[in-house]
This record gives sequence, structure tokens and C-alpha cells, in this order.
Amino acid sequence: QVQLVESGGGLVQAGGSLSLSCAASRTAFRINRMGWYRQAPGKQRELVVVITNGGSTNYADSVKGRFTISGDVAKNTVYLQMNNLKPEDTAVYYCNAYYIGREYWGQGTQVIVSS
Repeated sequence: QVQLVESGGGLVQAGGSLSLSCAASRTAFRINRMGWYRQAPGKQRELVVVITNGGSTNYADSVKGRFTISGDVAKNTVYLQMNNLKPEDTAVYYCNAYYIGREYWGQGTQVIVSS
């Protein structure tokens, strides 16, 4: 089992910045991958960015150049720096971890970008 605790998020004007953090509980083995997904009202959950324990990243095209994931999967902690936010970034952001063949999810944190 992996518990994920998120923090950050909130309300910001378009063009502003926010940061999110996610800490995973201790695990017996290394987590394979951590990252962030988001779900806007009436839409499916979608990938924002993931990072492997080897440091490889995969960003959604919509956030490339604006969002940056950092942290250390091996230390069970990742961060998401979001710059130049747009109203279409408004969503609930979920931390995700992939560990021994299972997906784990945080409780979600709301990000609202006003125009």
C-alpha cells in the first residue's frame, strides 16, 4: 500500500504560478514512477506529467514549457511547479504513484485559474 499526501494548489489569476507537492508513504521497495494527473469538471482525468525513478519525464503537450516536475522518486517526494497558468488549467490535480504493478492516487487538490 502507498499513501499519497498532496499539498499546494489554490486560486490564482491567469499568468500566475502555483506549486504542488506530493509525499508518498515509506515503501519496502522503490516506487517505479510518480506524477500528476488532473481532472476538469465534466472531463476525464488526464496526464499532466510523470517522472520515473530513473529521472525520465513525460509531459502533456498542453503544459510543456510551463510546468516542471522535480523531486526524487527514490525519496518518495515530487513537486510540480506551474507557471504561466491559464484558465484551462483549472482542475483537481491528483498525485499518482505506480508501485509493484498498481496505481495509487492522492485525494486531489483544487487549482483554479481565473481569467
